[in-house]
Amino acid sequence: MVLSLLDVTRRWHVLAAAVLLLAAPAARASSLVVGKLAPPITLTTLDGQRINTADLRGKLVIVTFWATWCEPCREELPLLSRYASEHKSQGLVVLGFSLDPPDDMAKVRSVADTLSFPVGLLGDPHVPGYGRIWHLPVSFVIGRDGRLLDNGWKDKQPAWTSARLRQLVTPLLDHAN
Repeated sequence: MVLSLLDVTRRWHVLAAAVLLLAAPAARASSLVVGKLAPPITLTTLDGQRINTADLRGKLVIVTFWATWCEPCREELPLLSRYASEHKSQGLVVLGFSLDPPDDMAKVRSVADTLSFPVGLLGDPHVPGYGRIWHLPVSFVIGRDGRLLDNGWKDKQPAWTSARLRQLVTPLLDHAN
């Protein structure tokens, strides 16, 4: 089989694009370093409000990614909602990004109506600075100064529990960081 220069060039471009596509999420996620500034992310809530983490300086922020079809998410969300309600006055903000497709909006709204924090559809599992959201649930904690305090990708079991919230988040609420 003889390939023309044009065929070789096309194959090279396809291969290069595939490599970049595979490497890009990992490269973006590698910027998530505890102690460094967290990449800003904007939640567009189900009612159209826009909340950007960069505008929440002075607050402790938990960014959580979930879906209605995710069994661990169904266990975690009510716990996180109660915790958010209990600690709102201490400056805790939780933002919930659903990975559900727009066709499942009724399901997302049904869950969102039970939560104490704002929810929106993510729209694209590739989140600049956070990489591709590939397993759920996963959360990130951003300090009052905008620095990443907990990187959800580092944990094999990232789901929140009461004990993990008390151990990781409660001390951050008690002290300005």
